[in-house]
Amino acid sequence: MTTTIYDQGLDRNPANFQPLTPLSFLERAATVFPDHVAVIHGSLRRSYRDLYARARRLASALARHGIGRGDTVAVMLANTPAMIECHYGVPMSGAVLNTLNTRLDPAILAFCLDHGEAKVLITDREFARVMAPALQQAKVTPLVIDYDDPEYAGEGQRLGTIDYEDFLASGDPDHAWAMPGDEWDAISLNYTSGTTGDPKGVVYHHRGAALLAVGNVVTGTLGKHPVYLWTLPMFHCNGWCFPWTLSVVAGTHVCLRQVRAKAMYDAIADHGVTHLCGAPIVMSLLINASDAERRPLPHRVAFFTAAAPPPEAVLAGMAEAGFDVTHLYGLTETYGPAVVNEWHADWDALTKPEQAARKARQGVRYPPLEALDVLDPETMRPVPADGETLGEVMFRGNVVMRGYLKNPKSTQAAFAGGWFHSGDLGVKHPDGYIQLKDRSKDIIISGGENISSIEVEEALFKHPAVAAAAVVAKPDEKWGETPCAFVELKASEMVSAEELIAWCRQSLAGYKVPKHVVFTELPKTSTGKIQKFVLREMAKAI
Repeated sequence: MTTTIYDQGLDRNPANFQPLTPLSFLERAATVFPDHVAVIHGSLRRSYRDLYARARRLASALARHGIGRGDTVAVMLANTPAMIECHYGVPMSGAVLNTLNTRLDPAILAFCLDHGEAKVLITDREFARVMAPALQQAKVTPLVIDYDDPEYAGEGQRLGTIDYEDFLASGDPDHAWAMPGDEWDAISLNYTSGTTGDPKGVVYHHRGAALLAVGNVVTGTLGKHPVYLWTLPMFHCNGWCFPWTLSVVAGTHVCLRQVRAKAMYDAIADHGVTHLCGAPIVMSLLINASDAERRPLPHRVAFFTAAAPPPEAVLAGMAEAGFDVTHLYGLTETYGPAVVNEWHADWDALTKPEQAARKARQGVRYPPLEALDVLDPETMRPVPADGETLGEVMFRGNVVMRGYLKNPKSTQAAFAGGWFHSGDLGVKHPDGYIQLKDRSKDIIISGGENISSIEVEEALFKHPAVAAAAVVAKPDEKWGETPCAFVELKASEMVSAEELIAWCRQSLAGYKVPKHVVFTELPKTSTGKIQKFVLREMAKAI
């Protein structure tokens, strides 16, 4: 590299260069707006001063237990105040936050604990029924801290010897937490849904988390002091980085333990919610709510969704109910959504079918994403922007993961050619907007959860009466997509659809179980490969 006059004596130093991290957002919010309400949960109201102090207490308590840089702290929590505190307190100790998916089965949870080498587990009492066997199956023996949410009235044993509040009380509210030594340091670990075998551990760094958190402010047009309702699980890509985003604008987190229509309408009406995110199921709950569940909204509410494009009827229903829907797209590997369907004002003059065609597109890159394109995966050249030529959607930039933990082979494959390969197939329109056309890995997205068709097929194959099985996505107005199984039975064998569904429930998480089972001869190519595109069309007609 050629040396210029600007390279002489103008070096980085602590005065002009600090690593990017979302942790400093909370410090600023607590300093500038100490008394502003940061968290609402039931009757609880917690200020930014208190949230910052509790996060520092958590960091201090973890440090006193020997937790530091590179150690993994796993959490099994609902959308509660503790989950928000963990997004700050855990990385403030230098440790890495691993938010566990509350919908997974014990075997997968045990794998995550072992693979991430969890030193600490903070777990909600509600999830003891899956965490107890997960801990028994796991090889690691983390320090277990029990969280008892006052808003949870159900059953659930305690699994550890330390209570979360007692643990925080042992920490220093004035703890001098350290900025990351390098913005490339890991801040969180998020496991994929195991679409091809074991889940892959996606590693986020401080730089990417900070950039996407600010990107959410820009993309979502969040003004000062927004009120955000937690309908999106915070275990999903760290809640799309919104736990950190809210501190940028000193917003209010409205926690919601269970996503129910009445609870959402009550929260929006009572607290003046301005923004929320969710899968199609959340929109379905809102627009199909009964009169007894609904409440008049105080204003138009911004709703962000990142699953399959919402059907026109759903968008119309949401608009009528008082919600403005924005369609996003991304993956766990891109810190959640990094693509937005930016709407143009002149599109309002288009016909309804033309508007629906625009809304079906995934869109353009977030401001903090450096590049988004549709490339030929063989030549790594962009496909023509004709809206017809298929290629693979690829990302490049600072809001792309560091890589997959302990998986160099998958990491290298994902970054081949200097781009992140999404595995999603799509087209690029003349205006640069991308649109997904298929998923190369046959992933089914149901209620925002990724489901591997291969995993469901394997469960079906284990039934003694099944000769062949293929699982595809069936469009569903409530869930976006649901698994639909097509099954060939062995000669002289008889089994009902209900029996096969019950069989799958024994080995699969509930959301992965097929909602429909069709007995038929599977369409195959001349080489014996199942033609899933035919099955997808059949599933649409069911």
